[in-house]
Order: sequence, then structure tokens, then C-alpha cells
Amino acid sequence: MNTENRAEAIVDLSAIEKNVKHLMAHSSAPALAVVKANAYGHGLVAVARTAVKAGASWLGVALLEEALTLRAARVTAPILAWLTPISDDFVAAIKNNIDLAIPSIEHLKHVIVAAQKLQITAHVHLEVDTGMTRGGALYEWDELVSEAKRAELSGAIKVVGVWSHFARADEPGHEFNDLQRTNFEKAFEVVKQAGLNPEIRHLSNSAAALNDAKANFDLVRLGIAMYGLSPDVKTMGDSKKLGLIPALTLRAKLHLVKEVPAGSKVGYGGTAEIKTDTKIGVVAMGYADGVPRNADNSAGVLVGNKMSPIIGRVSMDQFVVDLGKESQARAGDWAYLIGSVIGSDKGGSYTSDTCYTADSWAGACGTINYEIVTRIGPRVKRIYLD
Repeated sequence: MNTENRAEAIVDLSAIEKNVKHLMAHSSAPALAVVKANAYGHGLVAVARTAVKAGASWLGVALLEEALTLRAARVTAPILAWLTPISDDFVAAIKNNIDLAIPSIEHLKHVIVAAQKLQITAHVHLEVDTGMTRGGALYEWDELVSEAKRAELSGAIKVVGVWSHFARADEPGHEFNDLQRTNFEKAFEVVKQAGLNPEIRHLSNSAAALNDAKANFDLVRLGIAMYGLSPDVKTMGDSKKLGLIPALTLRAKLHLVKEVPAGSKVGYGGTAEIKTDTKIGVVAMGYADGVPRNADNSAGVLVGNKMSPIIGRVSMDQFVVDLGKESQARAGDWAYLIGSVIGSDKGGSYTSDTCYTADSWAGACGTINYEIVTRIGPRVKRIYLD
């Protein structure tokens, strides 16, 4: 049976390719494309292939299973996985030529055991905590470097890189960025003094790639900006200002359209009230699909050429929008949560003044655009445009 999708996330791969090239033009360093979390909701394998096609030298993931999925899909580019608990299958990682981040001596020891079991040299990137106080070695940095040197001499590992992560790169000019960069350079001096010679130093994320050339070093990690979204709309401006093209259009079917009278209570708890006679639309997508339950009426959908705000609470599989009394919308029409119809009704790039965006949804929920796109659930079919 051939039926249309209830909900779709349409991913413009050509926009991602353009964004990667645009971001690389801001840096003299090669790029690592961050494709963790199902490529920020856009689709792991398709986006990874596109990023490599666009010129990214590396791929970065959080989880080992993400890296193994890429290898199973015959993606051969260098991959770094950086959130690998000591219970992970490091043997599988080493067999599949996946580089591993090392945030502690304990992690290093487990990787060494796996490498010795296979008699294959593991490729690692030593992670230093430069001030974010999250991942990476802090007080044990010197000892970790010494242990890594001994392991490299034994042939168990090769230290390919040294890396850290910015906490406030999306606040251009903040003094904490200078402090972290200085701490990173000091940590690398320890590495050099130990006699290690890693080929890659990487610190920059999307925000730093756009704003801080001094932090580019040997590799820049392209995350949210690769998908055409601003690292922070308030401090850096929106996608358009940054020269980025949003790659994702999110749409769902109108399940029902009906007239309702003024005074009607809407949704669970009757938290919203219809002020005037109007038409409502029931959108066939809910918090089980990633639509935030706490979204207020500054978010909504585009139906035809009219922006229709949410009214009432988002339910598990559906939510209600106010279409307006004169709406000609019908059940089965597409309602665009993010982006708008372009050309032949297959999605594409858009501007924030013509539709709802990941940024406007983030504002409606008190969160960030990262969360809006990464939470799109597996019930939403991904459609790829190239």
C-alpha cells in the first residue's frame, strides 16, 4: 500500500555541503564534521557522506555505536568517538580503525588492554580539561601524558591528537575563551616535553571556527553551524547573518480541521481558551515525535502562507493550532513546523521572517535550537534532497 508519510523531516544535503564549505573558508585548518546524535537529528550516514564530499577530513561522534554504524555503512573517513565509557567494546573500535578520546588514565588502561589483545596499535586523542569542568583530565594530566608516552613506546597506542572543548565560544570576546586557549597551549607543552608528537590539536567548535582564528590550531570541529543553525542567536546573530543555510524542513499532516466557537477550552487541562470563533487544525505530530510539550504560542506551523500558532498543550501524538476563521486549510494538508514549502513542495531553505524555525521553537520552549532538531524522533521519516 502506497501512503504518504504522516510526518517528515526533509534534509537538504546540498545546504549542508554549502555550510561545510562556508565554514571551512573561515579557517585555515581542516574540518571535523560532528555527526553525533543522528547528525543533530538530520540523519547520521547521509550527512556524514555529504560532509566528507564537502571536504571534511574527519568525522566526529559521541558514541562508539555511532562510529560503528558509519563503518558498517562503508564510510571510510577517519572517525573520532569521544564519549566511550570504560565498559565499551574497545576491541571493536580498534578493529574498525576508530580513534578514541582518552579523558583519564583509567580509560587509557582499558584501551591499552584491547590493543594488546589484538596486537593492533590504537589511535587515541588525549583530552584535557581546560576549564569547562566536564570531560578531560585535570589534575592527572601530567600523569596521563606520561602513561601515554610509555604506551606509545610499547606500540599499544599512537597519540594522534590532543583536544579540549570551549565552554563559552558562543560568547565572542569573552575572557574565558582566552583562558581556555592558554590552558590548552600549556597542556600541549606538557605533551611536547614528554616526547610525544601528536599531529592534531583541536579546540574549536562551530562558534570558535566562526569567531576565533587563534583557536583553530590543526582541526576545527563543525557542529551546529554545519546544519545551518546559529550557535547562539542572541550573541552571534541568526543563520542569515552568519551566511548559513538551514538544512532541515519539518512538516506533518493536518489530521483534522474544524470550526470552534469562542470560549472553547483546548487540550489537556483546558489551559488555553479560544477568544473568537475560529478554525483549528489538529497536527499529527506530538511530543513522542520530539515536539516540546512546553512550547507556547510563539511557536506553531505554516499552513499555506499563514503562520498559525499553537493553542493549548502539546499531546503525545498531536497538537492544536489556530488556523483563523477564514482559513481554507483542509485535513491532509501539510503543516510546516520548521521551514516552508519551496518549489515543488519538497522543502528546502527558508528565512525566519516567512515561517517558524528551529530558533523560534527554541524561544517558545526556553531552550536552544540544538535541542529542537536533535529531539526529532524516529517516527518522523527522514527525506533527503541532494
